[in-house]
Amino acid sequence: MTAEGLVRDLMSRPWGDVSPSVYETGRLVTLTPWLVGHAERIDYLCAVQRPDGGWGLPDGYDLVPTLSATEGLLSAADRGDPVSGRADPGAAARRGLAVLTRRLVDEPWRPLPDMPAIELIVPHLIGLINARCGDPGLPIPPGMSTAPLGRIRDWLKSGVQVPEKLLHALEIAGDSATFAQTGLTSIGTVGASPAATAAYLGDRGLMDPGNPARLHLEAVARRFRGPVPVGLPITVFERAWVLSTLVRAGVPVDPPAEMLADLMAAIGPAGTPAGPGLPPDCDTTSVALYALGLFGIPYDTECLLAYELDTHFCTWRAEEGASISTNAHVLDALGHHLRLVPEARRYQPKIDKAVAWLIGKQLPDGSWRDRWHASPYYATACAALALREYGGPAAEESVARALSWTVATQREDGSWGRWAGTQEETAYALQILLLAGGSGHREAAARGHAFLTDEDDISEWPPLWHDKDLYLPVSIVRAAMIAARHLTRRNAAAHLQI
Repeated sequence: MTAEGLVRDLMSRPWGDVSPSVYETGRLVTLTPWLVGHAERIDYLCAVQRPDGGWGLPDGYDLVPTLSATEGLLSAADRGDPVSGRADPGAAARRGLAVLTRRLVDEPWRPLPDMPAIELIVPHLIGLINARCGDPGLPIPPGMSTAPLGRIRDWLKSGVQVPEKLLHALEIAGDSATFAQTGLTSIGTVGASPAATAAYLGDRGLMDPGNPARLHLEAVARRFRGPVPVGLPITVFERAWVLSTLVRAGVPVDPPAEMLADLMAAIGPAGTPAGPGLPPDCDTTSVALYALGLFGIPYDTECLLAYELDTHFCTWRAEEGASISTNAHVLDALGHHLRLVPEARRYQPKIDKAVAWLIGKQLPDGSWRDRWHASPYYATACAALALREYGGPAAEESVARALSWTVATQREDGSWGRWAGTQEETAYALQILLLAGGSGHREAAARGHAFLTDEDDISEWPPLWHDKDLYLPVSIVRAAMIAARHLTRRNAAAHLQI
């Protein structure tokens, strides 16, 4: 796909292009068996089950999707839901239970990734499975508890306003989710999540075909032909990442004026959310501001200061942990704004803060890891590119270490990747080499380009982005690949001229 075609797609599909979610689809199988596409959701869960009986990727990323798919299929089997000839939800659920028993009973020490609401989702799903299967039941992983679930459910029933970011995982509240006082957006979604929307809707969806939340769920289910994504819409997130990735790499792109106007309109005093139903966050706000700046629109970055802490910037207030990519994107936004508006010198101490924090968080091998992506190549690309461009002399050693790590971890086939070589991670590695390292890594870049120029097959792209489970924002990954191909071709052409 060309950059022009990709940008046209952003306008024609404004909710975003994102992969189906095993977790979210499993929740809808349990919560909305009456919703259009129910049999297709069961088919999907059975079709994507691994040969060993689990769902999802390794290193703990399989627990949440396996719990959700197993519980959803158990509920379908218990109800005797009609299915196609290809699906056997009962058998698939039994295989899933065997995997969960090994994981939670025999190997409770295995760590879990830093995923949104995982400390709530896992106890909630284990409780649902144990209620269906009885004793002895699955144990809750060490360090987790059902106590927070009880508090949240009591809050909802009492009418107390819960934190806005909790709405994205409202399904963990069980039947109490229908007591949520606010959260339904003008397009009928709650928390930009089909599962949260279904939980909020409860039995009202079956009784009221005209309910806006039901109409929204029907639209999502029809668009994805049954299975549903973990987050939708992702309008601002998708447009900001696509545009900034392409322009930073020098890819010629001319977005419609209304797309830039929409980005500007989305930014309020607290910044912008990734899409309707989500709270504003520093990460999306920073990338949106940076994208506008790359098109010469010096939109004021004052809203970012709401996320400033003593040592770094948080993704949102009361965040548990911290994000490398968020702080790298803050550095991009503030650094580029200062170039566009040199008199805005009051932002220089904020820039220095982000630079120092990123340098201090670099790992001994030269890479970075982040809470919003499973691959170190994404986090390292975000940090190295921002430090290279806006970090000044203090960041030179850090960038050099990132380049050395990238070259050293290239695979024999020219690719890069955490578990195996992937198109997406190879694109990030090439951006590190060619945007942070210049033209000094011609051989590694050429080998990476040879891998990247294979035919695109979305079905082979693993989901690597963090949400309630891993997901693939297709257009954002396409932009990364287009940018990397453009950079390698430009680099090759420059060497031919020499």
